[in-house]
Amino acid sequence: MNAPEHRVLDEAGGVRAMTWVMGIMLFLTMLALALGLGTASAARLLDRQLAGRLTVQIVDGNAVRRDRDAGRILTVLRRRPEVARAQPVDRAALTRLLRPWLGSDGADPDLPVPAMIDVDLVGQDDRGIARVVQAVRAVTPAARVDRHENWMSPVSSFMQALTWLAFALVLLMASATAAVVVLAARAGLEMHRATIEVMHMLGSTDRQVARLFQRRVALDAAIGGSGGALAAAGVILFIATRLEGLGSELLNGIGLSSSDWIILAALPLVFLLLATAAARLTIVRALRTSL
Repeated sequence: MNAPEHRVLDEAGGVRAMTWVMGIMLFLTMLALALGLGTASAARLLDRQLAGRLTVQIVDGNAVRRDRDAGRILTVLRRRPEVARAQPVDRAALTRLLRPWLGSDGADPDLPVPAMIDVDLVGQDDRGIARVVQAVRAVTPAARVDRHENWMSPVSSFMQALTWLAFALVLLMASATAAVVVLAARAGLEMHRATIEVMHMLGSTDRQVARLFQRRVALDAAIGGSGGALAAAGVILFIATRLEGLGSELLNGIGLSSSDWIILAALPLVFLLLATAAARLTIVRALRTSL
């Protein structure tokens, strides 16, 4: 193929519109992928933080008996090999937690606030947790042992669902991009049908003609994809800085690792290859059946 032939087929307006289409599609896909990678990272961090943590509550209206049982349980916990750390929760901290519901009355020393002990375990073995619970109940059956993992399981399930939804959106956007490329390639083929027939009479093969459309689509995908990727990266960085400013441990976990950024950086290349392959297959098949 010579330069004039390149210029003739490059005038296809439908194919040139692929620059904007690819930019928009890649922008949205990168945001969806970043959301999926970020929520997956946060879900893993949440599971690691909560899997080996317990809270022991001693509920007793008798403050003397309650404090005595709390001290005995604390001693037992600190002697257990399964326990890495056992720390009583300060009453002032409990008062701050109760303030939204009780107001200033939460600081009343006569208020029967349960004693609480935070426990960090060495491992995440269910049998080890069961032994710790049994040791606590041996001191007083009234003690309540709560696993943090159970408290936050609805949040973890929601984050996992959000992750799968984001990945499904990525696949949907990739499919939509391929469909748009197919439609644009067919529109360009119909627009240049007469020109292609002349090229065939001059000795051009179907593969040579398909290569021209493939080149145009690849160029549009590269230009549009680069612009969309840069815009998406800017939005992702902006959101990341805002999340860091919130000071929330859970939201701060929605971050991207170096491997996540590598995946995002490879997405424009994947879309370029997808668009190029879709255009080539569409044109070659159409030329074989209709021309």
